[in-house]
Parts: sequence; structure tokens; C-alpha cells
Amino acid sequence: MDSNLVLSICLATLAGLSTGIGGLMVVLFKKTNTKILSIMLGFSAGIMIYVSFIELYQESQTNLCNIHGPVSGKILTVLSFFFGITLMAFINEFIPEPNRPRRVRKIKTFHKKSTSAKNNNRNTEKLLRTGIFTAIAVTLHNFPEGIASYVSTMKNSALGISIALAIAIHNIPEGIAVSIPVYYATGSKKKAFLTSLFSGLSEPLGAIFAIAILGPLITDTMFGIIFGAVAGIMVYISLDELLPTSREYGEHNLSILGLMLGMSVMAISVIFIF
Repeated sequence: MDSNLVLSICLATLAGLSTGIGGLMVVLFKKTNTKILSIMLGFSAGIMIYVSFIELYQESQTNLCNIHGPVSGKILTVLSFFFGITLMAFINEFIPEPNRPRRVRKIKTFHKKSTSAKNNNRNTEKLLRTGIFTAIAVTLHNFPEGIASYVSTMKNSALGISIALAIAIHNIPEGIAVSIPVYYATGSKKKAFLTSLFSGLSEPLGAIFAIAILGPLITDTMFGIIFGAVAGIMVYISLDELLPTSREYGEHNLSILGLMLGMSVMAISVIFIF
């Protein structure tokens, strides 16, 4: 079996299971260090944006221009890029990204009156339902990320590792969003952790889908179109999810600091690795 094929599945699996790290942060620590999380999210956005424009978009344009000529190739690249953006916007429209709370707050229980108990039961049911729907949303959002991880790794293993790292960091707050309501609804750390962990399994499923369905169909033209679309997907995720969430968890300057650090690390890696 192709070593890059195995690597792509492993990277997609590790990136998906990083949602479990978010779950662990909730069940093991009473308070999440929001400043560090803010920098990490900005860092992830920096990696994604830099890789998208410097590597993926350029790779897409080079492939398509070599096959279809400079004009048609550039047009196809632009169309592919905005197709990726449109795809993520479409997914967000019908499956909204879950809101991520800034901090963990315990739900107070009341035993004074029966009405208080009933209200508490309703709150518990609502929290559990929120956790389940959040897990479904995260699962569906992770699927195209698995495809992105596979395609990038098959083309360049170092690039695939960088993208998987960025996606893994991006998945941590999603794990937090899943585990908080489940934990405070059920009181079970195990259920909260497992729910967040399994919500990321659609990531390797996306990679397997790409291998089984897209693999035999991928030509140089298809590679170019997919790279352009993946660039659009990652830019959308960075601007619509990572940077806004980074600001929610921390301060504006921490978000920008993480962004610059992510871009710097990728710029250095491009010089010495790619």
C-alpha cells in the first residue's frame, strides 16, 4: 500500500480525534486557559490561510495552467476556489456551526420546590439535546476536512502534515462545544469525553471516501480543481470560524499574535521542508 495513502488516513484520524482533547479539557480541568486556546486558534488560522494561498492555490493554478493554458487554467482555479467557499457557506447555512461558550459554567440544582426540580429537569434535557445536535453538526463539518487532509497528503506529505495539524487545533474547541452540555446534562465525564471523541470520526471517513470514490477518478485536472476547492474551504473556515472564535476565547491581540505565529511557522517550513 502507498505510504502516503496510509499517512493520509492516519493524519485524518488524528486530526478528527483531537475533538477528544477538547472533551478532556472540560472533564479534567475546572477552568480552560482561554488565552492559550485563543492563540492556538489564531495559530491554526495562520497555518490554513498561508497554506491556502501560498501552496494550495498556487499548486492548483500551476496544474490547471499546464493542462488548459494560462487563461483557462486561471479561470478554472478561481472557479474552484470560490466553489470551495460556496460549499462551506452552503454547509453552514443548513448545518450551523455550534456556538462555543467562553467558559465552563456549572448548572445549579434546586431542591426547595417541586417547580424548581421540574425546571432543572427541563434544563438537563435541553443541555443533552444541545450536546447531541452539536455532535451531529461537528461530525458533518469534519467530513470535507477529511477529504482535504487526504488530497493534500497524497500530493505532498509535508503539506498534509501541516494541514492536519491546523485542522487538529481547530477541532479542539469543537470538542469543548460538544462535551460541555453533555457533561452538565448527564454528570458523566465518560459520556462527555466519548461523545466529543466520536464526533471527530467523520474526519477519517472523509479521507476513506476520497480514497474509495475520488481516488480512481483523480487526474491532474481533478487534482488542480480539488486543490483550488480545498484552498477555498480552508480560507472560509479560517475567516468564518477560527478567527471569530479565537477572539471570543481571548483578546484581539492574542488572536492576531497566533495568526502571525502560524504564518511565520509555515513560511519557515516552506523554506526548509517543502
